[in-house]
Amino acid sequence: MRFGVTLPSAGYGGDPETFVQFAVDAEEAGWDGVFVWDTPYAAAPDEPPFYLADAWVLLSAMAVRTERLRLGTMLTPLAWQRPWLIARQAATLDRLSGGRFTLATGLGAPPEEGPYFGGDEPDRRRRAAMLDESLAILEGLWSGEPFAFEGAHFDLRKVTFRPRPLQLPRIPIWVVGAWPRDPAAWPRRKSMRRAIRYDGLLPNVFGLDGEPVFDASSEEALDDLRAMRAWVDAEREGGEPYDIVVERGLGELSDAEARAETARWEEAGATWWLDDVWQEMYRASTDPEPLRRRILRGPPIA
Repeated sequence: MRFGVTLPSAGYGGDPETFVQFAVDAEEAGWDGVFVWDTPYAAAPDEPPFYLADAWVLLSAMAVRTERLRLGTMLTPLAWQRPWLIARQAATLDRLSGGRFTLATGLGAPPEEGPYFGGDEPDRRRRAAMLDESLAILEGLWSGEPFAFEGAHFDLRKVTFRPRPLQLPRIPIWVVGAWPRDPAAWPRRKSMRRAIRYDGLLPNVFGLDGEPVFDASSEEALDDLRAMRAWVDAEREGGEPYDIVVERGLGELSDAEARAETARWEEAGATWWLDDVWQEMYRASTDPEPLRRRILRGPPIA
């Protein structure tokens, strides 16, 4: 198993140097990766100020200041982006980092009160269709060959996209996949089939009522992950390595407890563990030292 840190792009006064230093600290402490929250959201008028930095700019600075960390978004809602712009940003970042970039993506979850800036597609089915088209466009552009696309949501006249990313055949893509607990939904598994076409799974689970229920602190989630791993291994062709990514904070556990807990998830089929303890810290804090101390404690390895 590999261990990463999910960093906010929010809080700490929105100071870019603070976030970049977190990545430098993570590399020094032995983490395998740093993944940055990619969102345009801002605070509503009745909320405290929400200081936010751009994930792609932060990742570019991290690429220059680190040497071995895998860097990525967590996650990029492609349905709310122009896929050709993401293709260019990702290819540039991949080259800047020496081939260390991973793109994590999914449908995105719009705020209940509606879009902050307008233009966000609220309908889940339309977002799913836009995600599929965006992923096809990324693959086509990153091939470096003449490519055109005509879809229901995006059109692209024939272009040749150069330079290609360093990583071949493409930048690794992790995709959210929703595992249904309802046996009647098993034959569909549309989002799971989308995820296995790429390089990694960000697992979610939908309960019998159709609501997301995946909780990485529960025993039931371990059983869900085992079922997902078995299904992925049975459905994927070629036997290529495939990541399953678990995101959960470990800050309250001792080092021995953290090692034991992550070992259980590795046995169940997870290949990456992303510590997201920042979720408990960033919104109310202007002091980066608590999160820095957690990062410097290092990953839960023997």
